[in-house]
Amino acid sequence: MSCLTSKLMRKKIFLLVIFGIFITLKINAQLVQMSEKESIDLKNKVIEKSRNTISIISDFEQFKHLDFLSNDIKSTGKLVFKSPNLIKWEYEKPFKYSAIFTNNKLYINDDGTKSDMDLSSNKTFKSLNNIIIKSVKGDMFDDNMFKIFYYKESDNFIVKFIPKDKSMKSIINEFVITFDKSTLDVRTVKMIESSEDFTLLNFLNQEFNKAVPDALFTN
Repeated sequence: MSCLTSKLMRKKIFLLVIFGIFITLKINAQLVQMSEKESIDLKNKVIEKSRNTISIISDFEQFKHLDFLSNDIKSTGKLVFKSPNLIKWEYEKPFKYSAIFTNNKLYINDDGTKSDMDLSSNKTFKSLNNIIIKSVKGDMFDDNMFKIFYYKESDNFIVKFIPKDKSMKSIINEFVITFDKSTLDVRTVKMIESSEDFTLLNFLNQEFNKAVPDALFTN
């Protein structure tokens, strides 16, 4: 290889590295850590909104990322929540599947095959159920359960929740909730597992405080 060719290659590599650093800095610059005052203000507003939320009906997109797969697994469906602790995930594509959390029980309907699980006898699953319900409402601000970090970007607030409980952390390493800056609605929930695989939920077409019959939560 000639000296000129070698110099050109080194210059090209250098420019690629610099460009990569620039892009990284630009991305990181978009996410800004919130001040303590801003964090407290956001927390109080979200908690107040959560207290006034009686029901949520929402479409959702779910992306399941597994490290050994080249593409994420996408599912779509509908979420229905009714205060204080009724929640139904109804998957419509690519398969029919529903999961209902009610009275410390999990009811599953897998395309007509039904089963159930008693969550009260399993502390970890009971806590996970409680956290999932709170994440849908956005109200997970428990300093005893989580280390909490607050960030903001142009259109959203982003809050990261890291479980303190070892048994919970062995299942979910981190929750990341994105709030719409103007409405404080939960836009996305990301659950990162200890293996770094993750589940990302995008909420669409949300409706709040509509009448929801209890019969909807029967299996």
